[in-house]
Amino acid sequence: MDQLTLIVRDINSILWGPWCLIPILVGTGIFFTFKLRFIQIRQFGRAFKHVFGAFSIHGAHAGKQGMSSFQSLATAVAAQVGTGNLAGVATAMAMGGPGAIFWMWCAAFFGMATICAEAILAQIYRTRDGSGHITGGPAYYISAGLGSKPLAMIFSFLIIIALGFIGNMVQANSISTAFESSFNIPTWVSGLFIIMIAGFIFIGGVKRLASFAEKMVPLMASVYVLGSLYIVITCIDMLLPSLEQIIVGAFNPSAATGGVIGASVKEAIRYGVARGLFSNEAGMGSTPHAHAIARVRHPAEQGLASFIGLFIDTFVVLNATAIVILVTGSLDGQATGIVLTQNAFIKGMGEAGAGFVSICLFFAAFTTIIGWYFFAEQNVKYLFGTKVVNGFSVIVLCFLMLGSFLKVDLVWELADMFNGLMVIPNIIAVVGLYRLVARAVDDYENKFLQGKRPVFGPSDKLTGRFAKIQGKYRKLKKGKRDESSDVSA
Repeated sequence: MDQLTLIVRDINSILWGPWCLIPILVGTGIFFTFKLRFIQIRQFGRAFKHVFGAFSIHGAHAGKQGMSSFQSLATAVAAQVGTGNLAGVATAMAMGGPGAIFWMWCAAFFGMATICAEAILAQIYRTRDGSGHITGGPAYYISAGLGSKPLAMIFSFLIIIALGFIGNMVQANSISTAFESSFNIPTWVSGLFIIMIAGFIFIGGVKRLASFAEKMVPLMASVYVLGSLYIVITCIDMLLPSLEQIIVGAFNPSAATGGVIGASVKEAIRYGVARGLFSNEAGMGSTPHAHAIARVRHPAEQGLASFIGLFIDTFVVLNATAIVILVTGSLDGQATGIVLTQNAFIKGMGEAGAGFVSICLFFAAFTTIIGWYFFAEQNVKYLFGTKVVNGFSVIVLCFLMLGSFLKVDLVWELADMFNGLMVIPNIIAVVGLYRLVARAVDDYENKFLQGKRPVFGPSDKLTGRFAKIQGKYRKLKKGKRDESSDVSA
């Protein structure tokens, strides 16, 4: 077992190292940032208004026609805001210094363009499952867009293992460990509680999941950010020096910490970018499953909503953790991970800080479990149909119980490995279909927003639409743009 753990760890060091996924994901973000003409800046105001203009925690019930745009975004954010926002950022700072945060910002900025492209493709290639519910995700735009069903099946298999089984074991373990250390609650008790609540939501299907996400995600983020803000205000004199540490540490880590961390610029970049990408999930192919089923008027609308989700994940929640660690002076080179975050909140809130972090970790990890289950379920339907979903739910609950009391280093390493592997087929498809993404954005900005008839049409009209778009895309790849063709539904 130990030997296998070392082998997987070595694979991860290459996979998530500076010569593999990091340049691939960042490079993809840079590519789409330029191809979409810095859409994350140009359309940020419109995107923000789209998400929060009609904000409600009591949206219309989700069903066969999908979710509201906000419910889909909340489901995506539920998956994004997990243990990485509390523990992952602390690990990045402990290993790469405060400058790692600057490189997280860079990765997130470019990742906003990638996640926008993923959401647009998910909308374009969504379809209905065997029970008539709208579904979609990378498997569908890989098979229908690239025409590669084998690659789509590989992606589906990887994400089922990565998120549905192994990833959810890790999240359950984070919850049970935190509650045992903070409240002396046995891990098996936490495990039973997790599977009871998770099972209740799983049984309720997309309707219950959407209702849970739209209420819990805003509450979870608000409580954590307000708690962090309280600490920042009490240590306000350290705010500017902390921001200075981040900027200086990005280019001279030793100067930022007085040599306490001992990180180099290379390590600051590596840990900052890797942990940032792992947290915001841009390019990983997970969040498109939620964005695919949003009820919006144009595919690009959900693309805009998607990068607001990433903005909340990194520039709001993740930053809250980082600033609290710095203003409380907790980055001492000794503690790492969730222990470092707890130490920072204890300094800021007293002994109640440890409990506050544990409760916030529970909600962050639990919402991730729900989001990841939903993403994996869509791929179970893609591979095996709707009849096996109930059996899949039971297996996931078993993995959650197992993960709650069994921490094995190999499981954590396998989670990192499968998360990394599923990036590859997704990125191949997203980059391969970039012309269609650019065309959709152009159609949205120059036709839809101008009151003209858009090429892509309302995204809730599905019948006969995908074959027409595919025909249009084949012509587009050959350089034959037939603007007169009607490919709307």
